[in-house]
Amino acid sequence: MNFDISGIMGDMGIGAVVGFITGYALKKFIKIVLTLIGAYILSLFWLQQKGVISINTDALFNLAESATTSTLTLAERAVGILPGTGAFVAGFYLGFRKG
Repeated sequence: MNFDISGIMGDMGIGAVVGFITGYALKKFIKIVLTLIGAYILSLFWLQQKGVISINTDALFNLAESATTSTLTLAERAVGILPGTGAFVAGFYLGFRKG
């Protein structure tokens, strides 16, 4: 009974590298998007302070809460879809931490 480990190791290595690159890129993308959203919200509050616009803060916070809930639900679905990709997940974690 002879096992061919080289094929398995190649698949695991590729999964880890792809996971690392994906995690790294995703973290950079998230940083850019959150910076832009923060600048937008700060500009809205500045315009409200100057009396140019009126913001319903309760509706804004409810919108942010619903967006957070749907993002967490999406993350749970993604984890459920990828149960057998341990190397990808490990690489993704390392790439996300590095980015």
